[in-house]
Amino acid sequence: MTTKEKKGHSYTLVLMVTSAAIGGTLQYGYNLAIMNAPTIFIQNFVNETFQERWGIQLGVYEVTLIWTFIVSIFSLGGLTGALIAGPMSVRLGRKKTLLLNNVFLLSSSLLALLSRTAKSFEMIIISRFLVGINAGISMNVQPMYFGESAPKHLRGAVSLSSAVFTSFGLVLGQVVSLRELLGSEPYWQYLLASNAIPGFIQLLTLPWFPESPRYLLFDCKDKEACLSALKRLRGCEVRREELDELLQEQNEIKSDRAKQPWDLLTDRSVRWQLISVAVLSSAMQLCGNDSIYFYASYVFQEAGISAGQIQYVTIGTGMCEFTACILCNLLIERLGRKLMLMGGYVLMTGWAVVFTVALSLENIVTWMPYLSMTCIFTYILSFGMGPAGVSVILPTEIFNQTARPAACMTAGFLMWLNLFIIGMIFPFLVSGLGQYCFVPFGTVCLVTATYIHMVLPETKGKTLPMITKEFYKLNYRGHRKMDLEASKAQYKLGEILHSTAL
Repeated sequence: MTTKEKKGHSYTLVLMVTSAAIGGTLQYGYNLAIMNAPTIFIQNFVNETFQERWGIQLGVYEVTLIWTFIVSIFSLGGLTGALIAGPMSVRLGRKKTLLLNNVFLLSSSLLALLSRTAKSFEMIIISRFLVGINAGISMNVQPMYFGESAPKHLRGAVSLSSAVFTSFGLVLGQVVSLRELLGSEPYWQYLLASNAIPGFIQLLTLPWFPESPRYLLFDCKDKEACLSALKRLRGCEVRREELDELLQEQNEIKSDRAKQPWDLLTDRSVRWQLISVAVLSSAMQLCGNDSIYFYASYVFQEAGISAGQIQYVTIGTGMCEFTACILCNLLIERLGRKLMLMGGYVLMTGWAVVFTVALSLENIVTWMPYLSMTCIFTYILSFGMGPAGVSVILPTEIFNQTARPAACMTAGFLMWLNLFIIGMIFPFLVSGLGQYCFVPFGTVCLVTATYIHMVLPETKGKTLPMITKEFYKLNYRGHRKMDLEASKAQYKLGEILHSTAL
């Protein structure tokens, strides 16, 4: 690779990824994490508000129910964001959608900041719903933007950076939530409003970077703008192979309009692609990993950790996932998507079993609480090594340009719906099942690993026609073979270059 190419990759592409992710998936991780520290303060605020307005003293159950709704409304906002992300990304483009998305974020921050002065917990609920919309849009559009802007040999590493920034947002939120910073009683409203800072950074920086080249070519039909964007992102003249791949895909979808989610349901040619995305998007939340961040205190209390140490232990969970996502970034182009996904879920199944045994024996063996805590860390580590990142990038790799927004919309809808369901039932699941609280999650991990092994093909280093050919065998099992042109697709592994090495 020439020096000029390295320079282009090192600056324009990486800076674009950083700018988009700071105001994008980082917000998802950050807004998950900051709700743990002020739990007791917001619950007291809700109780005081009821007393001042109606003279009602709420019981523990009522306060817990309202708090659970405040936490889980974030998921409903995310679900709404996932539903509007597809149409927005098609109509406005990937970059403009991410920029406009900050309207929801800044409105949310303003409401959270003024909620205490206005003595309104309803403003907190609306704030969390709006920031959920922001996260839902960014979680769908950002992977599309990255996947469509990166060259083939960098596609996995660049797309996986979405997961790296999500985990970095978790760590950042956990650090800012410390009692010594904004996690104390006088400052909780500033903690909830602090998510505006990454949004301002994105608004100041992202306009300087190009739109997705594939969006410019396929949706806007602007070849000159596409070539200009590619040159800026590559830092050199565009390679002939990359142009050929773009033109081939453009020729295949020339007469196709942008598809809607219901179109995918009736299209046999993408049946198993859609099933795979549905299974993996649902499993991301049903495995219980993100619920640990919503209710970290509950989980660590069950593990026997003292109340004073929980906030520091929680930071360790975020650091675990952050480290694992960086390792996954380094390994994904060597080991492939399928192995990383399946291996992650297999390990999570094993740790869920060990964790259940450790919780069952914690009153008998004195060191079992420490094993329980270790199991939580290794569970999160296993999640970050594969499912956290690879699940998000798959829709961008296995669907073409016309189906990709609808596929991402479907994946986002299922992810947020399942996050809402898990967020609502998780505290009751922990209290009801006790030491067996991770048995359902372990079962989900085992079933998902089995599905990946039996159905999902490897996508590493393959072009879309090659991947489509793999799924064709499943979608049209027992029918005639693909046309001659598609059957001649050959596997080509591009040069490996990791975003962390830039």
